[in-house]
Amino acid sequence: MNKLQKYLSTCLLATAALLVGTVPAWAQTAPNLGTASDFSILGGTAVTDTGSTITGNVGSADAVSLTNSAINGNLVHTGVFTNVTSTISGTITQPLNPQVITDLNSAWTAVQSIPCTTTLAATITGPVTLAPGVYCTDGALTGAGVLTLDGGGDTNAVWIFKIGAALTGTGFSVVMANGAQPCNVFWVPGADVTMTSSAFSGNILAGSTAAAGGSITLNYGTLAGRALANTAVSMTGVNVIGCAALPGAPTSCKPEKKHGHDKDHGRDKNKDHKKCNQGVGNGPEDCDPGKSDHGATWPFNSNDEHDGDKPGHPGRQGSKH
Repeated sequence: MNKLQKYLSTCLLATAALLVGTVPAWAQTAPNLGTASDFSILGGTAVTDTGSTITGNVGSADAVSLTNSAINGNLVHTGVFTNVTSTISGTITQPLNPQVITDLNSAWTAVQSIPCTTTLAATITGPVTLAPGVYCTDGALTGAGVLTLDGGGDTNAVWIFKIGAALTGTGFSVVMANGAQPCNVFWVPGADVTMTSSAFSGNILAGSTAAAGGSITLNYGTLAGRALANTAVSMTGVNVIGCAALPGAPTSCKPEKKHGHDKDHGRDKNKDHKKCNQGVGNGPEDCDPGKSDHGATWPFNSNDEHDGDKPGHPGRQGSKH
C-alpha cells in the first residue's frame, strides 16, 4: 500500500465505507498535497499581488511582491520581498522548504494516473451540475456561467478535473451544494490557469513542469480554496479564503507534520492544532474572523457560523513591513 492509499484509508475511505458500505471509486482519488497543504497561495517561481486580501499562508520559492494587499496569515519566501503599503498579520520567514514544491509536483503527477470517470467537453457553460467523480478533457477547458458541484449529502465527496492543457474562466462561478466542500475539489491542468471576474472554488494544482506551464493568474474575483503553482502566481483584486478558514474545515484526518518548516511558521509541533485561520489572531471561540465583506458573489458569510454573530477576537493588527 502506497503513502496516498494509507492516508486515504485512515480518513476519507473509512468515512465513505461507513456511509455506504463500499468505497466509491471517486473517494479513492483525492491527492495528498503533503506540505503544500499548509498554503493558500504558493508559487514555485514568484508570487505577485496587487489589491488582494488573502486569508491563509502565502509561500514562494522565489520572490514576493505585494502592493496594497493584505495577508491574514504567514508569509514564507526564498527570494526578494517587495512590499508597498501591504500588511501581513503573521510571521515573515525565509526560506521556503523545497519539499513544499516537491510535494505539489508529486500530487500533480499522482493525479495523472487516476482513471477518468467522465469526459468533459472543452467548454463548461452553466448552469451545469456535476456529481462527484473524475472529469477529464483531452485539451484545454474554458468555464463560464454557474457550475454546481452536488455532494448528495456527503461532505467527503471528491471532484477531480484532469485538464489536458490550460484552464480559463471568465464570469465562472463554482458553487457547492448538498454537503460539497471546496477543498475536496481539485483542478489539475496541464498548462496555465487564468480566472477573470470569477467566483472560483477548489484546489488549483498547476504543478506541471515549467516547460508545460504551471502558472496561475487570478483577476478580480474570489477563490475559496488554494492556488498552488509550479511556476508563478499573479493576482489582482482577488479575495481568497484558504482551506483552513473555510466552513467545514477538518479538525482531524490530517497527516501529522514533522517537517522543519513548522518552526518557520511559528507553530508548536507538540500541540494538536485545530484547522483554523492562521495568523489572524482569532480567539478560541471557533476561529471565526466574522462576517465576510467580500461582496455578493462570495459564497460564505463566516468561517464557522453562517450568521456571522461571533466575530472573533480582533487579535493582532496587520503591520506594515
